Amino acid sequence: MTTVFMFPGQGSQSIGMMSDLLAQSELAVKTFTEASEAIGEDLQDIALNGPEDKINQTEITQPIVLTASVAMWRTWIENSDIRPDYVCGHSLGEYTALIASGVLDFEETVKLVNLRGKLMQGAVPLGEGGMVALLGLDDDKAKEACKEAAQGQVVAPANFNSPGQIVISGATDALDRAMAIAKEKGARRTAKLPVSVPCH
Repeated sequence: MTTVFMFPGQGSQSIGMMSDLLAQSELAVKTFTEASEAIGEDLQDIALNGPEDKINQTEITQPIVLTASVAMWRTWIENSDIRPDYVCGHSLGEYTALIASGVLDFEETVKLVNLRGKLMQGAVPLGEGGMVALLGLDDDKAKEACKEAAQGQVVAPANFNSPGQIVISGATDALDRAMAIAKEKGARRTAKLPVSVPCH
């Protein structure tokens, strides 16, 4: 049997994340301490207590998600004999996969994704852009919804995650219009993603 570990990307963060593991694993706490010292932010406190606007700032979200994933990876390695045949990641999760593979150094990668988040955030003023998941809509209808919603602003498909799951990104007002149009076109659900900037 082939075993694959896949690490998550930005958008999987929430206040209180990692609380169980951090209460049980000194290694997880140590991992968060390493990351916090590397970038000068108390990532463990933000992960456990927020506030929401801070945990969703991409320059914080990216190091937190990376650190949480590495903490889980390290804890797994310490407590299990099972090793994956392959590792991979979704978007930001690719960095964790590279750490797990021994290609990248954890501390340097935390600094890198923190800088990456700052640069991404700097490209779009806070509050002026975002991302939305469209569920149950085909690719062509998603494109049509974006085109109709644009009205002089930018909104477009960003990720075709799977058939019937498309993420769009763009200006906040255009995203709101696209959500309404997508529902009219038959989307089962639309959901704003907890990100502070439209990025991938």
